Amino acid sequence: MKSTLFPLGLALATFTLACHSAEQTEEKKTEGESPEPISQPLVSEIYTADPSAHVFEGKIYVYPSHDIDVGIPDDDLGSQYAMKDYRVLSMDKPGGEVQVHGVALDIADVPWAGRQMWAPDAAEKDGKYYLYFPAKDKEDIFHIGVAVGDKPEGPFVAEPEPIPGSISMDPAVFQDDDGSYYMYFGGIWGGQLQYWSTGELVKTEEQPADNEPGLLPKVAQLNADMKTFVQAPKDLQIWDENGAVILSGNHDKRFFEASWMHKYEGKYYFSYSTGDTHKIVYAVGDNPFGPFTYKGVVLNPVQGWTNHHSIVEFEGQWYLFYHDTQLSGKNHLRNVKMTPLRHLDDGSIETITAYK
Repeated sequence: MKSTLFPLGLALATFTLACHSAEQTEEKKTEGESPEPISQPLVSEIYTADPSAHVFEGKIYVYPSHDIDVGIPDDDLGSQYAMKDYRVLSMDKPGGEVQVHGVALDIADVPWAGRQMWAPDAAEKDGKYYLYFPAKDKEDIFHIGVAVGDKPEGPFVAEPEPIPGSISMDPAVFQDDDGSYYMYFGGIWGGQLQYWSTGELVKTEEQPADNEPGLLPKVAQLNADMKTFVQAPKDLQIWDENGAVILSGNHDKRFFEASWMHKYEGKYYFSYSTGDTHKIVYAVGDNPFGPFTYKGVVLNPVQGWTNHHSIVEFEGQWYLFYHDTQLSGKNHLRNVKMTPLRHLDDGSIETITAYK
């Protein structure tokens, strides 16, 4: 979801980009202008981000992060993203009234968790609902937990330990047509994916050199219990248009965070955030384990540093769920939105710009 310490050159570049964006924003304020959004926040009574949307029981349910303000200044460790519980949103149809349900899960009720409950996801099997969530343990290492409930909105009861073999954050669970389930996860910088680049835990903020392959998201099939992995998680290969691995220095295409999977006309679409270039992009493959070939941009940058999404079909229409900072103007206080998404005749996705 957020950044952490990274090489000085990249830090300076990102700082310069942020300053330039800030200058542009100030110019628009001075001129009395502001970007006109194509959609409005789904809710305004709480701050929400990282929306994972699903259709359960004929309704749309959205599982977002619940942003709060605890007075922590922005930093590269993402300390300001101090979320500690989850609230589920639901609606009967797009454009309908959105209900904000009660607390689905609180960090106080997760025995292994220490802090920072970031972007979640959910799945249903045999009438049970599973909430998947990342949190830092008592040693400040991210793992992914699972909690079980009887209703899509919860409440959920957490397992006493995180999923064995889970690391990093941003879980996304995909159900294939044959009833199998897969989890995609991982995030660099603040998401700690680089801690596990050797296969063992080594606390480091070091990223691969620009001319080396970028760090990749993880994928694992879920067992029938929905609480454990069938096999050890493995890298999800993402290649460029020429069949070459995407390099760490290719910030417009390399994986950063925010995994999502959807299936369209027999093809698997893996979408993700590029992080410091602030795009949602996608790659296409022939099976859930990949490899995937980069195809293009789903969503151009939004207001705020992060960009995180989900893609879901409802009654024959596809929708993109995303967030920006329209309500607060602050990176850590976001609001979720939705807008129609279109697959073109050749299978590509029409790029969405969130502002007119």
